[in-house]
Amino acid sequence: MLLQTHGLRSLSILGLTVSTLAFVAAPVTAEQQSSKTGDVLVAELAEDENVEDIEHSEPRRAPEEVKAPKKVAPDIDLKEIAPVPPPPTTDEAIAAAQEDATVPEEPEPATSFQLLGTEVRPGTSTRLSWSPNIQIAGLSQPTPVLVVNGVNPGPTLCLTGAVHGDELNGIEIVRRTVYDLNPEKLSGRVVGIPIVNLPGFQQGTRYLPDRRDLNRHFPGSPNGSLADRIAYSLFENVIRHCDMLVDIHTGSQKRTNLPQLRADMNNPDVAAFTRGFDRMAVVHSSGSSGMLRTAAVEAGIRTVTMEAGESHRIQEHQIDAGVNSLTSLLDKEGMISRMFVWGDPEPVYYDSNWVRVPNGGILFSEVDLGARVTEGEILGYVADPITNAQHPIRAISDGRIIGMAVDQVVMAGFAAYHVGTEAEVPGE
Repeated sequence: MLLQTHGLRSLSILGLTVSTLAFVAAPVTAEQQSSKTGDVLVAELAEDENVEDIEHSEPRRAPEEVKAPKKVAPDIDLKEIAPVPPPPTTDEAIAAAQEDATVPEEPEPATSFQLLGTEVRPGTSTRLSWSPNIQIAGLSQPTPVLVVNGVNPGPTLCLTGAVHGDELNGIEIVRRTVYDLNPEKLSGRVVGIPIVNLPGFQQGTRYLPDRRDLNRHFPGSPNGSLADRIAYSLFENVIRHCDMLVDIHTGSQKRTNLPQLRADMNNPDVAAFTRGFDRMAVVHSSGSSGMLRTAAVEAGIRTVTMEAGESHRIQEHQIDAGVNSLTSLLDKEGMISRMFVWGDPEPVYYDSNWVRVPNGGILFSEVDLGARVTEGEILGYVADPITNAQHPIRAISDGRIIGMAVDQVVMAGFAAYHVGTEAEVPGE
């Protein structure tokens, strides 16, 4: 039986254990910054630490007014008394009574779910296997796919973790969410892939064996690079079967993120989708080409990226936040029915910027993740271990720390603090 309790705290995913991994540091890529022009909001690089989902973001604009066709009312002299309609005849009364006596329709039964060449019947849960067929045939290792098909009809939600192999929090968020579901009480389907990048996970690295970032190659190509082929196989065989998708990530390069969603708030369907996540801040991001989120939205799938914590670590409070928000989403979409208590809504950050360190040295932070800061406030120091010089790092705007680097050795220009701003949106 697939259902198990989610109280397990050690990370043992389908026979794979974290303690056996040899973690390898990911290379640092070039960082760019956007700018603000005039009064138009432009989100600067949310250096999601190589998840460049804010780098090319466009400002959120006010929705255009939709002019519905006007229905012209008849010209009536209101001083005239409207005549009383005659009572219906006996035949008319019987016909009207029969028309009003509506028989409640029986709900449509759930249907079997066809995925990866397998039929998953209603009210059941199972483990399937996805293989992109890119390895030596005798050495290929399929990736487990968890499927819960509810006893009642409903939408299909897909959850993906570890598109970057070193992002462990997402693996646990997917595992605990899926294993907590009861197919006898579920409407719709949930498909969970805890570890998309299985080779990267086994090697403790962000990247694929060809050193490419998988989250830059969707929707992929059957004849392209290794990353293109893996992306194509996943997208065609699994993702296109989804109505909704939550792609779960963490910070990278020794940075951590406040639990948050990355979403294109210019897309009304995506913006409405974000309102189903409890206690989860939203950062506006139109996304970059090649990202799973971008490709899925273009395919008509409501999609967000969830960020929670930092890579190479299991962080219970981040995992709990992710599981809680996915539970609220399932409740909001009518897929489960539980006594769920919603918390206070988190802000939507339509603008954000990264504060960079002025000098190289050792970073010491004075603020915590999630702290609210004011312009000019000292966020931390960079200390030169040789000269003993200390260089303060100050906030360049009011806002909230939604991402930050952990204390470490840094070079001048290193992006250390991600500050989100609740900017005013035109038309709201």
